[in-house]
Amino acid sequence: MSWRIVVISRRAKLDYQLGYMVVRGETVKKVLLNEMSLLLVEHTAVSLTAALLAELVKRKIKIIFCDEKRNPLGELTPYYGSCDTSGKVRQQVNWDEAAKGALWAEIVKNKISNQAAVLEINEKPEAKLLEKYISEVKAGDESNREGHAAKVYFNALFGKDFSRADNVPVNAALNYGYAMILSACNREIAANGYITQLGIHHCNVFNTFNLGSDVMEPFRAFVDQKVYQLWRNGELEVFEREQKLEILDVLNGNVRFDKKTYSLNYAVKLFCKDVFDSLSDGDVSRFTPCSFWDI
Repeated sequence: MSWRIVVISRRAKLDYQLGYMVVRGETVKKVLLNEMSLLLVEHTAVSLTAALLAELVKRKIKIIFCDEKRNPLGELTPYYGSCDTSGKVRQQVNWDEAAKGALWAEIVKNKISNQAAVLEINEKPEAKLLEKYISEVKAGDESNREGHAAKVYFNALFGKDFSRADNVPVNAALNYGYAMILSACNREIAANGYITQLGIHHCNVFNTFNLGSDVMEPFRAFVDQKVYQLWRNGELEVFEREQKLEILDVLNGNVRFDKKTYSLNYAVKLFCKDVFDSLSDGDVSRFTPCSFWDI
């Protein structure tokens, strides 16, 4: 099982050699590709050979490129992640609208449940209100319980003056973590033979990752918990390399799924497949939520 997250943060040349990624910088290091799940290229003075890129794509290793400010800018997604991609895309186009609405409601419930868990872990009384919202979620979340929960949730964590639109280190950290989760979801979408553009609920014509934006929702809370811990401990005065590595480590954290504990990185794989199978079979009752391992 691939598990290693590799971050290239300095000038280097990366190439492929006999199953390894060779990193030529101040020193020469080798990383076994079979152990890698994600390659994050943080520095703009990094060069990669076409042979390495092709091998990474073949092995379904997600590659994320950052800009000059070391913020995630884009990712590499394969054309063919599965031998039956054409059949899977036909299924995706024909997913039943009622099933999508019902499944979106379950995803929203899972998201709000995990947000409530974050508040409960941090002894915030607003957790009770979020638990009430869960029972009010309808098919397609017509009453927008997700939006109402988000406002209560972020104000409870970071104060009533906090806004997700503010240009502050907390939002930079949240956005960085969400980008990592989205990328992990996009990797599994492609690996299962589906396309990222056609979502369950998200349908923005300018969003290349509508489906990834759907399935990532329950995992946002794991980023939120880490960011809140850093903020509460006074470690988010700035958002630089040390803080980024802390956020990136969320992918290695524990998640409860189907009565077992997995790393978040692997839980994304299981969760996405469960969502896709539920839609393809038209059986939303089989949906399995993910949750915090210690709740």
